[in-house]
Amino acid sequence: MEPLSVPESGFLHHSRTATHNHLSVVAVNKTTCVQGGAVLHLPLLLTTQVPLLAILQLNNRPVLMSLSFLLYTLLDSSNMAPIVSERKGKRRRGKKPWQRNALKSEVKDEVRVTVNKEKTTPQKYPGRKIVDPKLLQKYSKGQGVRVNSVGKNSYMKHKLKIKEEKIRQAEEEAARAEVLLTETSGQLEAEEDSYTAHIRQRDIRDAVDITSAAKSFNLTLNQFGPYKMQFTRNGRHLVLGGRKGHLAAMDWITKKLHCEINVMESIHDVCWLHTEGMMAAAQKKWVYIYDNQGIEIHCLKQMDRVLQLEFLPYHFLLCSASENGHLSWLDITLGKEVIQVYTHKGRLNVMCQNPYNAVLCCGHPNGTVSMWTPNSKEPVTSILCHPHPIRALDVDPTGRYMVTAGADKVMKIWDVRRLGECLQSFKINSGASTVKFSQKGLLAAAMGNVVEVYRDVTTGVTREAYMCHKSGSVITDLQFCPYEDILGISTYRGYSSLIIPGAGEPNYDALEANPYMSVSGRREAEVKALLAKVPSKLITLDPLSIGQVDTPRLQEKLDAKNALLHIRKPTIDFTPRYRMKGKSGSAQTFKRKQKVKEGRQREFLQAAIIQRDSFKLGKEKNLESKPAEILDRFKPKKIKKK
Repeated sequence: MEPLSVPESGFLHHSRTATHNHLSVVAVNKTTCVQGGAVLHLPLLLTTQVPLLAILQLNNRPVLMSLSFLLYTLLDSSNMAPIVSERKGKRRRGKKPWQRNALKSEVKDEVRVTVNKEKTTPQKYPGRKIVDPKLLQKYSKGQGVRVNSVGKNSYMKHKLKIKEEKIRQAEEEAARAEVLLTETSGQLEAEEDSYTAHIRQRDIRDAVDITSAAKSFNLTLNQFGPYKMQFTRNGRHLVLGGRKGHLAAMDWITKKLHCEINVMESIHDVCWLHTEGMMAAAQKKWVYIYDNQGIEIHCLKQMDRVLQLEFLPYHFLLCSASENGHLSWLDITLGKEVIQVYTHKGRLNVMCQNPYNAVLCCGHPNGTVSMWTPNSKEPVTSILCHPHPIRALDVDPTGRYMVTAGADKVMKIWDVRRLGECLQSFKINSGASTVKFSQKGLLAAAMGNVVEVYRDVTTGVTREAYMCHKSGSVITDLQFCPYEDILGISTYRGYSSLIIPGAGEPNYDALEANPYMSVSGRREAEVKALLAKVPSKLITLDPLSIGQVDTPRLQEKLDAKNALLHIRKPTIDFTPRYRMKGKSGSAQTFKRKQKVKEGRQREFLQAAIIQRDSFKLGKEKNLESKPAEILDRFKPKKIKKK
């Protein structure tokens, strides 16, 4: 249907037959529209502030009404779709545009439905893609605090609400920032009818770039072996300690030697401390601390005849396992020994730490693995892993899985969270002397002069080795380099660096461990680490239990407090000895019995009063003075009497 022509006078007549009435519209402008077979004259009622009027002829009687009402009446009666236009003009005060209720009209099955538009708050960055819930779960920091659990304190509710919102935003931003991690971990894939274990290091060096090939090298040290080794936490520096006294530290990437000395006695283990400027060496009699120039700083005579060393970076504790069965924890910030425990398990030559909770794991000749903390003189738990002596063990960086190797040529993978559950076990060619996990879950095992690397040992069933390398001498120690696809092995005749694709984490956290940190950055990181030092009292098997309420102990205190209300005097059975010269008569004996009973009852009542007052004050009185501890801040304050 063609649009009607508008006369020069600017009036347009539109009529249609209705059920009861005859409608005629007279408009005042020249805008026309064809919609649904009907010609309408649509004034600019939604784009002007002047109210427009229309003359409506109802039953041949002229009626003056608002044109906007007339327009919606015509549209509803003719089942036409609405014409949406934005109204230009001043906003209403008091409400923002997205807080208003706007009408939204739709036609469904020839029936017009008008509903209120939902109130929506604009995003901080409009148009941002919604984060995948699985990705949010990866960066989740756990279940938050329930705001309603704090009672009626509105101030605390407000504080908790703000804190939980900040944590939620941090999780979302961390998940969004994952796309910026452009580096991906590598892997080694073999062709059909071939195995990755048959690929040699020479072939890998020829295939990779020159920078990666330079990271694979050999050091021939025939005179002072066998050697122990360790990388720093950022994977940049390496320390080597020979059994015949050779001690060397170097930047293994640039091949720059920091120091090289001979301590003139045997070295059983070496360990880096919180920075690459300090290292510890377990020598024949005591443990010595050296700087990166080879200058002796300290001699720790509290640790004697040490075989294994471990350093807890977040607690600043140097841990040692000795030949006579002692475990020691030393605070290097104070220079004081925290505790020394006798394990009653004999020689301790197998030890590692759990990076998740800082618990020490020790392997014993009876086939058990015991876990120790500096807060107890007994092991927090023990697991029977093998019927034969434990030769090697290690815990993965996440703290979830543990691998043990026994003298029975069997390696087992354990779930540390569920103690006593063995995920899988598999036979190897010979007993493994050393086992280590990588950051990406690869497992390396040294067996004589052969090192084998296994893949997916915690998620699947291991059938064959991922990579294999045969050294020219017996392997004494090995470790994966952090943030690099490198496996370092120390032997009787020196050190070798192997390329293992997919071993290291490709993206490092610069605030945690930065391989390219400057001198000023190292100083600042050391100060921050000291300020964020975790006390040794907080080392537990389950770190999440620190923030929980000790329910059994609290119930014992409540029961003891209620028992004071129903206190009874103790029954005293006293038989006085016989005395000569008439002093054991009935009257004298009765008086002596009465004095003893009254004295003991008086002591009992005094102790009960002291205990009752201590509960009333909210603190138990300690008879012996103790030094201040880190957990004393959580004890109730003593109320001073006015």
